Amino acid sequence: MNFILAAVGVLGVASSGPLIAATLGATSVSALAIAFWRNAIGSVVMAGPVLVRSPRQFGKVTGAEFRWSLAAAVALALHFACFITSLQLTSVAAATALVCLQSGWIALFQLFRGVRHRWPVLVGLGIAFAGVVTITGFDMGTSPGALLGDLLAVAGGALAGIYTLAGGKARQSMSTGVYTTLCYGMCAAIVAVMALIAGQPLAGFEASGWLGILAITVCAQLVGHTAFNHLLATMSPLLVSMIILLEIPGAALLAAAFLGETLPAGTYAGLAMILVGLAVVVLGQRGSRSGRRGGAGRGGEAPGAERLAELGTD
Repeated sequence: MNFILAAVGVLGVASSGPLIAATLGATSVSALAIAFWRNAIGSVVMAGPVLVRSPRQFGKVTGAEFRWSLAAAVALALHFACFITSLQLTSVAAATALVCLQSGWIALFQLFRGVRHRWPVLVGLGIAFAGVVTITGFDMGTSPGALLGDLLAVAGGALAGIYTLAGGKARQSMSTGVYTTLCYGMCAAIVAVMALIAGQPLAGFEASGWLGILAITVCAQLVGHTAFNHLLATMSPLLVSMIILLEIPGAALLAAAFLGETLPAGTYAGLAMILVGLAVVVLGQRGSRSGRRGGAGRGGEAPGAERLAELGTD
């Protein structure tokens, strides 16, 4: 059963990039409209169980919890704006791999905060970011637009890291349902303001456009992430994190099969480097957390202070 759920989860998150690219390319749907509706629908869906079981939880949100949720929502809104726009400029495979650097960015942000990682984490970061240089180097020779798309995807990954760190602070004392309802709802509101400023419509699309938005929300937001959330109850976070990395080759294969996307051999080499590097980072951080748990109570940080992202955002 777990194998089936894992396969469904990988297909769900891997379909995000191809579905977004197909919707943007074949309909009048705008990038910010996709970001708005997937978060608005996600917020409503996540609010349902909380409203049925314990609606008073929303009234117990503290000022600190609200501020961390707001910070996460701002980062998430900017993440979606960068990632979805990048899919209009560069390949689905490159954009997905570059935005999946989320775990690498979290490890890097921790380094800046004075957290000491084991050497495998540093090696993994080096391999992953060498993959970034490889992909952007090839795309630089392709077109300025492709290079801009790569840079937007890299920024999207960094923003996803910030979103995860802020969300981790909020979720120390908030339930998943309350946090996701609040965060997704505020993210949708922020994206709506961004769309108004940018002049991008949020409605008035053809039927195929609405079908694309619905497919993206159901496959990536609800099915994919829900499957991984369930697996976290029966599998170790390390194993789930490793399975999620299959989104990178999964998106490349789906884009090749359904969008006819072909890439230079060097770009595939960059994708492989990012995948291997992130796998090493995930494994290395697991070792780092085990070491910190052993040192807790002797001047070490509290357990869970350096939590890695459990789920991606795409």
